[in-house]
Amino acid sequence: MHLSLPFALGIVLLAVRTGAPAAPPEPVVFERDVKPIFAKHCASCHGAEKQKGGFRLDRKADALAGGDSGKAIQPGKSADSHILKLVTSTDADTRMPPKGAGLSAAEVAVLKRWIDDGAKWPDDGSAAANPLDWWSLRPLKRPAVPGAEKEHPVDAFVRAKLREKGLAPSPEADRRTLIRRLYFDLIGLPPAPEEVDAFVASTAPDVYERLVDKLLASPQYGERWARHWLDVVHFGETHGYDKDKPRPNAWPYRDYVIRALNTDKPYGRFVTEQVAGDVLYPGTVDGIEALGFLAAGPWDLIGHAEVPESKVDGKIARHLDRDDMVANTVGTFMGLTVHCAQCHNHKFDPITQEDYYKLQAVFAALDRTDRAYDADPKVATRRAELEGRKKAATATRAALETAARNKAGADLAAIEKQIADAARPAPASKPPEFGYHSAIATKQDAVKWVQVDLGASQKLDRVVLRPCHDDFNGIGAGFGFPVRFRIELSDDPAFNTSTVLADETGKDFPPPGMAPYRATAGARTGRYVRVTATKLAPRQNDYVLALAELEAFDAAGKNLARGRPVTALDSTEAPVRWRKSNLTDGLAAPGPAFNAGERARLAERRDTLLRAALGEKEAARLGELGADIAAIDAELGALRAARRVAYVGAVHTGSGTFVGTGASGGKPRPIHVLARGDVTKPGKEVAPGAIGAVPGANAHFALPTGHGEGERRAALARWLTDANNPLTWRVMANRVWQYHFGRGIVDTPNDFGKMGQLPTHSELLDYLASELREHQSLKKLHKLIVTSQTYKQVSGSNEANTKADADNRYLWRQNRRKLEAEAVRDSILAAAGKLDLTAGGPSFQDFVIEKPEHSPHYQYHLHDPEDTKTHRRAVYRFVVRSKQQPFMAALDCADPSLAVEKRNETLTPQQALALLNNRLSVAMAKHFAARVEKLGATDAERMTAAFRLALGRAPTAAERDALAGYAKEHGLANACRVVLNLNEFVFVD
Repeated sequence: MHLSLPFALGIVLLAVRTGAPAAPPEPVVFERDVKPIFAKHCASCHGAEKQKGGFRLDRKADALAGGDSGKAIQPGKSADSHILKLVTSTDADTRMPPKGAGLSAAEVAVLKRWIDDGAKWPDDGSAAANPLDWWSLRPLKRPAVPGAEKEHPVDAFVRAKLREKGLAPSPEADRRTLIRRLYFDLIGLPPAPEEVDAFVASTAPDVYERLVDKLLASPQYGERWARHWLDVVHFGETHGYDKDKPRPNAWPYRDYVIRALNTDKPYGRFVTEQVAGDVLYPGTVDGIEALGFLAAGPWDLIGHAEVPESKVDGKIARHLDRDDMVANTVGTFMGLTVHCAQCHNHKFDPITQEDYYKLQAVFAALDRTDRAYDADPKVATRRAELEGRKKAATATRAALETAARNKAGADLAAIEKQIADAARPAPASKPPEFGYHSAIATKQDAVKWVQVDLGASQKLDRVVLRPCHDDFNGIGAGFGFPVRFRIELSDDPAFNTSTVLADETGKDFPPPGMAPYRATAGARTGRYVRVTATKLAPRQNDYVLALAELEAFDAAGKNLARGRPVTALDSTEAPVRWRKSNLTDGLAAPGPAFNAGERARLAERRDTLLRAALGEKEAARLGELGADIAAIDAELGALRAARRVAYVGAVHTGSGTFVGTGASGGKPRPIHVLARGDVTKPGKEVAPGAIGAVPGANAHFALPTGHGEGERRAALARWLTDANNPLTWRVMANRVWQYHFGRGIVDTPNDFGKMGQLPTHSELLDYLASELREHQSLKKLHKLIVTSQTYKQVSGSNEANTKADADNRYLWRQNRRKLEAEAVRDSILAAAGKLDLTAGGPSFQDFVIEKPEHSPHYQYHLHDPEDTKTHRRAVYRFVVRSKQQPFMAALDCADPSLAVEKRNETLTPQQALALLNNRLSVAMAKHFAARVEKLGATDAERMTAAFRLALGRAPTAAERDALAGYAKEHGLANACRVVLNLNEFVFVD
């Protein structure tokens, strides 16, 4: 009813004249009425930056606790509240605020009413006196299942919430929809038409449960769910940052995750292996490969490898590296944004800055590095046995040799000094011109050659090869010296005829260190000297030939090769360090005076003196020990080929300007609380520990003095998986739920703190988390979820429910979900009959690398989509950080530089264009057409077959006829492209 203005005024006047009681004052609202007063008058002295008198008024817990003067705010008792005495004081020494006009009478009245009404202060996310006040930090207890006893527990919780909200559940989806939903959810691939037909036609009461069990037992289950996990831990196979170098040894971690999921590894062990597997489960392959988790994220090559740790930029790079390990660990397993506490106490969650740096201290000895290990447990056992035998034999031999030295005297000491001098490494001072370096080869038996033109035919006395010294990959002395080679002399630059001066191609030449190699020429003549390597030196997953200097001396001792031109099969020209001209510039790192043959003669003389000093019996024993050690070394050398290398977080020995902690025995770096996160302002040194506010698990690590770095990680791993740590189990249960429904019970899966979303079904989440904690089985959790009627519901809308819950937060229907990029790509290959289900091993590369030695360019457009090596599942794709695969990126693939706990799900024109025109789509559409051509005699029959293969159903008559007509006009391959572009193809249901 609308009232006229005079009538309304008359009512007001009547109320005044008759003495009608005035309306009660509106309640004081903290956010609206009180908080602005505190911000205006108090925050400058009692806020986040400054707390005079130990009193803070910007956070609930601190304000209600009081400061140095006791209870400043007494809820319900304004007269006893010290804050009111201060703001109303007339004494200039005690009045607050001390400067300015002070609070108005109206503001004082608001404060008085607010306190008398109970000082109601909504939870502001501050560190409350009892951190358990926040839902995710409360102890995890299994809630009672509501409703009927026989009702599925998931349905019981969900339907109780639906009743509370006045919503009705949706009916069960048809079987064709359910089988397609299960296949994509559990293994990420479409079902075959025959499997759909059998499931739809079955009358067995347990047909659905048997299908679930079958899919969970499939090896493709681990591949599907590993991709979800790899998103969360931001796994990539390049470093990222400016140079974005490849990580050829990152893939073992991906295979570990797949293997762990397929074997349904207990979740607690899955967690602990990734943090401290090498410590808690020594000697196991999983214990090493799982550590790829710690090294999964980006790594600044320039900041680590080119800038020393002593410089500010180096300190920053290492600080950020530890931050990534901390954020990845706590974010992945506990869903807390702990990295927000680098510069100050967390603004919202009960995480202190000291908590954060205690977590950094856990990883203070670690860097990202390649670690060699035995992929075969039997080989590992044999290696350990051999190394034990060698250690015992070496100790016995050393004791005998010590006794012999005491008897042999000065002669033996002099020879041993010569041997030691011969074996010493090159000094640190070496010329910047390292030498000649061939192009990199992917195979060790690739043949490389380099030669020097002496200008005229010369009579030579000897040719000398001087090894390089380079810190790359820790190789150092002898870098790139060929394993098998020959030296030739000729007057023909093509060496069609030549004289061989030295031939070391029959067996592997022992690494020379920095000792020069001498080849006698015996007055032979020739203009050209060539070195041909028939077996290259290992570098890092590749092979090279490198020499510091080639010298050709005449009988008078003059080096005729000095300054002469150099040619080669190929060369890495990276001056000043590497170039062909360096081979004859007269510059080489100094080394020992003896070559391998001369060192062998010295060793023989030493052994003769030892035997004479020991006597016949003990000399024989010394010889036996030497033979045993040589045999053990030979077997260990043979086992070396069986070793695998994984890129993990581990103690690094360092190389070049990169200084790891290996040289100090893995002693952790000291970690200090940094003022405002500034590495130049270290404060208090902290010990390793965890987050004190997490209840139930002791965040103080009781570690012995002198403990190893691994004990820190082991303590953190135990803390994470403590049964009383409520977050670990809640977070993972929520992740599993999210990937089955498209949204988690908590819609911020990496933030269970006070800035995250509240759970829509908190009791259900606790029930699922309790199941996970009790059974330690992700597969049981999957089955519990997908066998519920909540999961089986149709995804269609309902007008009444939509009005009340448009976002389907309370799960009155299933969510219609778009397939991820990997599932779309794999489905295209599956429809075409080209999907290769080969599991494991190095990743395939769907790009060509240009400029690999500097800043690689990953060129996807140069890749051939018909390359069968790239037809494996997308989880085995080599994941580049700096330049994502354009087709996958268009389909919302995860950015591997970020922790992606929930992918974007967009619908854009670019996606339709990618599906239509991408070279893979075009190529696979042709194979799809060739496949369906064999399945029908007419276009109509072929399009029916195409629908069944791609969508799991037969087309309607209208769909069939339209596509058959299109095939007739534009070709079968183009019609198959249309099928691969249907919405139904890229949606789960």
